[in-house]
Amino acid sequence: MTALATSGLILLVANRASAEPLAPGAASCLACHENRGGATTSGFPDLGALSAQEIEAALAAYRSGRRDGTVMPRIAKGFSDVEARAIAESLARPEAAPR
Repeated sequence: MTALATSGLILLVANRASAEPLAPGAASCLACHENRGGATTSGFPDLGALSAQEIEAALAAYRSGRRDGTVMPRIAKGFSDVEARAIAESLARPEAAPR
């Protein structure tokens, strides 16, 4: 293995090891929603293309009934404002993308 490849591998491992864990509840969002900051193949919104404020506002709208949905209103009602904010901030981080 070349020195460049070795240093890249070490950097990759270090970045993954130092990444903050997702907030409780946030990992389950990635089962349906991609988090790649672009086009989605799932048909659901790509959380990586949204800011923390947009994610938090959507969760609040689902919780209050201002936004319709089949599953999301039920899921969103399970989180407090503080939990929804932590989830939104966690998912808005670039390293939250699936690996």
